[in-house]
Amino acid sequence: MTERLLDVHDLRVLYRERGRRRGLAKPAVDGVTLHLSRGETLGLLGESGSGKSTIGNAILGLVHPTAGRILFHGEDITQAPPARRRQLAQHIQVVFQDPYGSLNPSRTIGQTLTEPLHVTRRLARSEAAARVTDTLTRVGLTGDAADRYPGAFSGGQRQRIAIARALILEPDLIVCDEPTSALDLSVQAHILNLLLELQQTLGIAYLFISHDLDVIRHMSHRAAVLRRGALVEEGPIDQITDYPANPYTRALLAAA
Repeated sequence: MTERLLDVHDLRVLYRERGRRRGLAKPAVDGVTLHLSRGETLGLLGESGSGKSTIGNAILGLVHPTAGRILFHGEDITQAPPARRRQLAQHIQVVFQDPYGSLNPSRTIGQTLTEPLHVTRRLARSEAAARVTDTLTRVGLTGDAADRYPGAFSGGQRQRIAIARALILEPDLIVCDEPTSALDLSVQAHILNLLLELQQTLGIAYLFISHDLDVIRHMSHRAAVLRRGALVEEGPIDQITDYPANPYTRALLAAA
């Protein structure tokens, strides 16, 4: 039986609206229940504003749930304090959408990748450097990339570096928040296939967030369809894409 890695129970996130309606609570996520097993990819599919990224951010601790529970390896991390969140960074990582804004332009790639190894693992300099070289090679770059700055790389190469940063602490789960939507079409397939290869080699689980049905179909074992913060359909990817039960899912398929 595959080990259950993540359980999200009745998750609710409310945002306070601004402007003339300031103070009114708007549900960004409205009672969503999901699960994810080790080595599996769960795709979150929906239009902009459907709550996909908010769910990912709640799992990462970047937003605070209003209600519900998030369990990781059976531990309730819903309201984990900052110290515990720093520890969880060894096990839960993220790849964001923008490869240009996610890397500090004033730090070399080596400095960016080495920092979590020093802070979290307290590795010696030589051991950390070897880990950085190995990880850069794993994502399709050469070791000398560590000595260069982000401005020396293309968008696709920067996203490979962002993936390397997510991998460096050997996590169990990576939240992929639209990781290819800012890239040229010619580059997207290379990044998606890299993520698949890494999963097969390392056994990583992905929570894969996208508005692109074809991407979700290519990447996911199961998919969850969201609309206006609510879960409308969830199941194996073939069932969702070939035999959708919900009219909203059928509309997304027709639009694709």
